[in-house]
Amino acid sequence: MPGWLDFTLGIVIINVLFAAAILFYERKNAASAWVWILILFFLPLIGFILYVFIGKPITKKDAKQQTAYQNPAFEGCTKKQSLAMENGDFRYDPPLGGSFRDIVRMHLATGDSPLTHDNEVIAYTDGKMKFEALFQDIEAAKDHINLQYYIIRDDGIGEQLIKLLTRKVQQGINIHFLYDDIGSLALPASYFQEFLYAGGKAKPSIASKLPINLRLNYRNHRKIAVIDGEIGYIGGFNVGDEYLGYDGRLGYWRDTHLRITGGAAASMQHKFLIDWNGASPHHPLEYEARFFPGSKGPGKAAVQIVESGPDNGLRQIRDGMLKLISRAERTIDIQTPYFIPDEAIMSALQVAAMGGVRVRLMIPAKADHFFVHDASLAFAGSLLASGVRVYAYQNGFLHAKMLLVDEMAFTVGSANMDERSFSLNFEANAFVYDKEMALEMVRIFELDIQAAEELNTDFFGAVPISGRVKQRIAKLIAPIL
Repeated sequence: MPGWLDFTLGIVIINVLFAAAILFYERKNAASAWVWILILFFLPLIGFILYVFIGKPITKKDAKQQTAYQNPAFEGCTKKQSLAMENGDFRYDPPLGGSFRDIVRMHLATGDSPLTHDNEVIAYTDGKMKFEALFQDIEAAKDHINLQYYIIRDDGIGEQLIKLLTRKVQQGINIHFLYDDIGSLALPASYFQEFLYAGGKAKPSIASKLPINLRLNYRNHRKIAVIDGEIGYIGGFNVGDEYLGYDGRLGYWRDTHLRITGGAAASMQHKFLIDWNGASPHHPLEYEARFFPGSKGPGKAAVQIVESGPDNGLRQIRDGMLKLISRAERTIDIQTPYFIPDEAIMSALQVAAMGGVRVRLMIPAKADHFFVHDASLAFAGSLLASGVRVYAYQNGFLHAKMLLVDEMAFTVGSANMDERSFSLNFEANAFVYDKEMALEMVRIFELDIQAAEELNTDFFGAVPISGRVKQRIAKLIAPIL
């Protein structure tokens, strides 16, 4: 018996020490800390091992590696714009309303995100159309191509892409391809073989030098493509046949991706180079003039490219979303595959709806991650009492990440409206301030509503007890999903 008592006491002491370590690392995120302590209580020792692999915050060393290659010219541009805005000397056409000026100013101050207003923006909601446009731009490339994706599959569309890139490298085009080490875990090494042999460059993002990756919870979720420094793609589509609608279970894949021609492409280029140099610190890419041609874009849309990640302690994309929601006067439309917001976003949506703003939230009816879907339903159901209208997209799987306000401004990118995108992943979004393009996003949203079912109190009331328990558990552990 004494032996068992000693063993139990030892486990308790170790667990207390582990709990103290978790509280220290998670001191800025109380909700996450208490969830991990709860897991530690039910799974002594094992819970802390799980925390080390999927919960521990990114280190200062990792953060420094990710941001060590900032472009001084870009930093100077944002500082110049910030100063001009403070002095009332910042002019742009078309002019923005005061509420959107505040958002622009915030992103200038926190995100190294200059405002460009010469952009032509095209939205793609179908994977086949998006890749057709991307392939045409790759075919027409004259100097360089930079690509960054979270998931790459060695399947039909993946093979088409790598063969096209290999051929362009053989034609003398400079190509760099960045992919996430965990998101593309199933990608065989042979995928890049001919591409690399031809002279192309490919690197995993946030890779570990150890046999076991201790940073697997911090993923580079960005989806960016830049062609000749003049055309940029940003949004939610990865590279795989399922994104073309060929998944037998999920069916049609409804996503949103933007093709932007103009100054915003240079901002995407800047973000890509930082990520590439973080992944390849011993062979960094220089900020050559070829990457930033400086030619005037063909449009008039005002755009900021905003990135966020766990490397700087800020949550720029989340704060931008919160600012948009808080500034809404008439309408808020949201599409997200995973709806696990923090308390501030939830409160802002509730306050907006109770204040007379029409708030509509659309999530997928189908689930690609079941526990996450349960959490999404739980959070969405909590908004009904405030007057928020909730829709479930029925025509396949909704993977679009879009927030639209007052039919005037919107954001589209890689960031979901969940804690993972807000705090853990490296994300990139375009914030677009343009009436014409915003109305196009309204049109797309209205089309999606025709393929959606409204989830009202009757729907949530009909959920069986087992389903409600599952939703409540999912909501409880949502901070670490």
